Amino acid sequence: MANIDPFTLWRDEGYLDKLGAHQRRLISLKRSRLPSMGSLVADESFQHILRVLNTNVDGKQKIMFAMTAIRGIGRRFSNLACKKAEVDMRKRAGELSAAELEQLMLIVANPRTFKIPDWFLNRQKDHKDGRNSQLTSSQLDTKLREDLERLKKIRNHRGLRHYWGLRVKGQHTKTTGRRGKTVGVAKKR
Repeated sequence: MANIDPFTLWRDEGYLDKLGAHQRRLISLKRSRLPSMGSLVADESFQHILRVLNTNVDGKQKIMFAMTAIRGIGRRFSNLACKKAEVDMRKRAGELSAAELEQLMLIVANPRTFKIPDWFLNRQKDHKDGRNSQLTSSQLDTKLREDLERLKKIRNHRGLRHYWGLRVKGQHTKTTGRRGKTVGVAKKR
């Protein structure tokens, strides 16, 4: 006999006909315990990398988890957006049609028009206009920078701690976080 892989031999139906009832039962048990691994068979329309909201999104991941690569979109918001867009969550990101992707991005851009509640959004009661919105990618960076500048400008305690490069959220600083700081003691000559 040539090189026969014993692992794949028991999958062959012709081989199973030659076995007794006990061995067939054992093999069927073995088959049921194997994880059903769905292989990714990509057709011509499959995109391995999608460019969405200035972010590279992995097309091989399931759509819910692939969307979390975009800054400002977490698993919960991604899950809700997929449900509102009626996109099959078992689909890979690269399998989405242009219409489905457009619908998802429309929901991300205008979540309140699709009845996503205000408490679900990541920017609530904005300081400038008082609106609730969902910020993504570069918008999120811009707003964070503006908030820090505003805190520094009004000489807020948080703003000053940011300015001095110290811990902001009440952590102890006497014994922890010493590395990376310059030591202020000079040696005598």
